[in-house]
Amino acid sequence: MKASNISRVAKELIIQRLPLFIWGAPGIGKSSIVKDIAKEKNLKFIDLRLSLLDPTDLKGIPFFDASSREGVWAKPSFLPKEEDTSEGILFLDEINTAPPAVQASAYQLILDRSVGEYRLPDGWSIIAAGNRENDRGVIYKMPPPLANRFVHFEMEVDFEDWKKWAYTKNIDSSIIAFLAYDKSMLFTFDSKSNEKSFATPRSWEFVDTIIKSNISDTLLLDSISGAVGREAGIGYMSFKDIMQELPNLNAILDGSITTLESYDNPKIMVALSIGLVNLLKENQTSAYIESVLDFSLQLPPEYAVMLVKDMQYNTIDIENASNWGKWVDEFAYLLV
Repeated sequence: MKASNISRVAKELIIQRLPLFIWGAPGIGKSSIVKDIAKEKNLKFIDLRLSLLDPTDLKGIPFFDASSREGVWAKPSFLPKEEDTSEGILFLDEINTAPPAVQASAYQLILDRSVGEYRLPDGWSIIAAGNRENDRGVIYKMPPPLANRFVHFEMEVDFEDWKKWAYTKNIDSSIIAFLAYDKSMLFTFDSKSNEKSFATPRSWEFVDTIIKSNISDTLLLDSISGAVGREAGIGYMSFKDIMQELPNLNAILDGSITTLESYDNPKIMVALSIGLVNLLKENQTSAYIESVLDFSLQLPPEYAVMLVKDMQYNTIDIENASNWGKWVDEFAYLLV
């Protein structure tokens, strides 16, 4: 299931307090989905790694209460306070990296929302995530009694989903453009390979940080390859070099450039579209929007449609542009 669809379902099911489990390969953004939901819904968020706990940690430590002359349990401080009236998400990330005895200690908490003398506050939901067994991670097979306590979703990598996310996070336009040109480079993880570096949505975010740092040009390829692998690193750097051939994008926005000399290079066309969208995000004047729509009318249809769809992804108000009707008349046949 695509990340966007998992997010939609999760937002509804956490209202019902149903425990969810998100499965998927490493680095594809499972944790980010849950964090983004908490942020969007203004929910408290606790990230609990069961692999760091002992079986007794969830139930608490027993001690003797002199006043009642009974043995009682000291409730764990890392869980939401029982008197907490707010809403939140208790996120059990990488739950299947925990030893079976620790996973077993979570049974009652997940299904009954209580463990020992502790009870999870009514406003809190439980979501878990983990890598699949065939991803060669350090994981333990999840016992059926624990698995049956969750509603399970397997997350897949989808470029369009990632592109929308990348726009919102201001990922460098050269990265978005390269991956739009070669979508296979978004995720190159192979569970049979011994390579330490491979491309994932997470490692491309590392590349964004790398190219925005002060690393010298002579060390840039090795640094990027260290994040996404040599093949992806070379491909990206080659694409970035070709972007030097782009026309002045600001001149397209102000209407000074209305045509291109050549439309033969698909890399240039993809980079052009992504670059224009990123500029419009920063300055959405009606004049600039209309200039870009006019410019797109003479682009090859597939690139004109890609440009406009990306403008819509970023909530750029194209429908109220004076020349929007002209654009629709030109390319409406491709939008059905």
